[in-house]
Amino acid sequence: MNNQQINLSVHSHDVQLDVDYVSWITEIKRRYRAAQVKASVRVNSEKLLFNWELGRDLVQKKAEERWGAGVVEQVSLDLQREFPNAEGLSAPNLWAMKRWYLFYNQYDTKLLQSVIETNGTKLLQPVIEFDKEKFHQLGGEFPTSFACVPWGHHIAIISKCKSVDEALFYIGKTIEQGLSRVALVNCIKAHLYEHQGKILNNFTEHLPALQSQLVQEVLKENYDFGFATVGHEIYDECELEEALTNSITDLLLELGSGFAFVGRQKELIVGGKSRKIDLLFYHIRLRCYVVCELKAREFEPEFAGKLNFYVNAVDELLKHDDENPTIGLLICSDMNKADVQWSFKGISTPMGVATYNNVRIQDVLPTQEQLKERMELLQKELRETKRLMNKCTE
Repeated sequence: MNNQQINLSVHSHDVQLDVDYVSWITEIKRRYRAAQVKASVRVNSEKLLFNWELGRDLVQKKAEERWGAGVVEQVSLDLQREFPNAEGLSAPNLWAMKRWYLFYNQYDTKLLQSVIETNGTKLLQPVIEFDKEKFHQLGGEFPTSFACVPWGHHIAIISKCKSVDEALFYIGKTIEQGLSRVALVNCIKAHLYEHQGKILNNFTEHLPALQSQLVQEVLKENYDFGFATVGHEIYDECELEEALTNSITDLLLELGSGFAFVGRQKELIVGGKSRKIDLLFYHIRLRCYVVCELKAREFEPEFAGKLNFYVNAVDELLKHDDENPTIGLLICSDMNKADVQWSFKGISTPMGVATYNNVRIQDVLPTQEQLKERMELLQKELRETKRLMNKCTE
């Protein structure tokens, strides 16, 4: 056949099909069959690779300009005729493949991937550099870490993220923590990316570069304690601590993956005196203790000194030689950043200061005796009012 148009027009769509299109759709079908054969071993990886390459084809071939505005629907129809029992070949899904490819190709990007060995576990951490020319030379090569994330997660990420950096952050979190799609969407709604790594700290000055980066990824600048309930609007640290530990599972979920609870009011004997830490955790991936001090009020400079004392004590009394330095985490109701930064001066232990919000106040209902007393008081006041009114009318 010559490059003359083939009379295979689909009247329901604005398309004009030619030999190049037939050649292309034949190649797509071949690739899909190949993906089906391998799917029994690498279902997610192969199908994601297929989705990426089809999205790339739609972009690089300028399919809509070449074959008409309805070409995506036409490709969907052709593929579904050939593979009637296959899933994921609808037109909306094909449009999603194109958006997926474009999302990571719209910037000057080169996707890199680093594998960090931590405690015997390989964690895939996508890293980003921007180099559009190199990315095109690679033909928009499929980033291998993407194969570890389900298709539905990818769609959620590109639909809700504003940048490649943010998207790669959530891909890394999904791989690292095995997030479900619901959990992933909740993380995005909670703006985990914006909060991550922004905690006020001195980690870069007192930790090795890699450990400092990991700690900043783990700790947040603000913690949502909406699962904790206290009895009154004005409460102290003991009440807050009790409310948090009464919902320890929720607390660990809010702190993030890797935290293990060691104890509340953990006692340390220093110089013959008993000292008690509000909350003590161990972080498995960081391989270090995390001393957490709670303050139900605004940050004060002396809080840093006390936290420094506890961090040093844990390092001396609990930490093993093969473990990383203990981290201090102070969580306050509010803070002045200048106060925090000045308080860090002269302190050599690694620590960060965060805030919390959304603690619930319990609705305290009056007891039966209290209700009875109030009713008697109201009745007494009512009788007195009537007496005065009667006296005035006499």
